[in-house]
Amino acid sequence: MECKQKDNRSRCNCSYEPCVRKGVCCECLRYHLRSRELPACCFPDQAERTYDRTFAHFARLAASGAI
Repeated sequence: MECKQKDNRSRCNCSYEPCVRKGVCCECLRYHLRSRELPACCFPDQAERTYDRTFAHFARLAASGAI
């Protein structure tokens, strides 16, 4: 399977500029899950910019109807 990094990158909302995993979703997901987090694409832009990508933050946003 071919990675569609260029296409993925155009839709990636990660605001961490030095990130080397932008557009390589499988690596990004693996990295964040290993840290018990979710990747930026799981969060609305405003929430993503806080860099709090924990499951708890995601659950709070979901409970409040923000996602």
